[in-house]
Amino acid sequence: MHLTRRTMMAAMASCTLIPSIVPADAAEPDFPIPETLPLDRTDYGVARRAFATRLLQKGPAPDDQRLLGTPPEARRITYPGGPDGSIELVAWISPYEETGKPKPAVLFLHGGNATGDGHWLLMKPYVEAGFVVMLPSFRGENGQQGYFSGFYDETTDALAAATYLENRPGIDKERLFIAGHSNGGTLSLLAGMDRKFRAAVPISAGVSAWRFFARWQQDIRFDRTDPKEFLMRSSACFATSLKCPTYLLRGSEERPFDEDHQLLIDRVRGAGGKIDTRILPGTHTGVVPGAVHESIRFFNQFMA
Repeated sequence: MHLTRRTMMAAMASCTLIPSIVPADAAEPDFPIPETLPLDRTDYGVARRAFATRLLQKGPAPDDQRLLGTPPEARRITYPGGPDGSIELVAWISPYEETGKPKPAVLFLHGGNATGDGHWLLMKPYVEAGFVVMLPSFRGENGQQGYFSGFYDETTDALAAATYLENRPGIDKERLFIAGHSNGGTLSLLAGMDRKFRAAVPISAGVSAWRFFARWQQDIRFDRTDPKEFLMRSSACFATSLKCPTYLLRGSEERPFDEDHQLLIDRVRGAGGKIDTRILPGTHTGVVPGAVHESIRFFNQFMA
């Protein structure tokens, strides 16, 4: 059986971790890929406020569209996503006492373009370590409102989820962390360039939209003739905007993208930012449990 990214992420959603699948080589992209990723020193948050993505196709996210339920040991909530809170999106949050000493929290951004119970099961170590954890879904996923944009408007939703989480009763705003896997890792980097978190752990994140969409051209909804559409989805191009200590993780059996990651690291450090990286044993999906535990170790350094 030929396994696509969609079946791979469906397996993740059912909490069956399978080996990393490298798709067949995509057709030659019909957009130019820069030899060296450009560097834009504009603050990413400022750049976002001056830009609006132009979607040529408007519709749901490309992955599984099953409606969201509520996994065990989670509470189903909604948060105001979209521009100006104009759409209501589902999220899951760990139950906690909303009074007493404020609690640290992790906003975890899931992989793929759909949410499943298996994503939530991977959050258990955060809860056991004393964090409140929130796992949001995004526009156009699982039959929800809004149009899939491929990272850009989804970053808006991630930022809205962060604001919602930090303003819940009993949450310590000074200890709000962000992490994410695969597409969620990409979003966590972009979100960490717009606003400050206590620390960030992107897992298996992409840092170049050109590289990502050259492989997944069927996911392009925006105007591919506009280079700025790619620029605004590429964290390596806004490396000087990174606003918190960041720890890049990926699996040893994943398709390498060390050159892009190293460019991001060099640019962040050149601007005085704090970033480190580590390769953990595992495939693209299989690395997640170990990466969650490693992220907890990293976050605990910033708990004081």
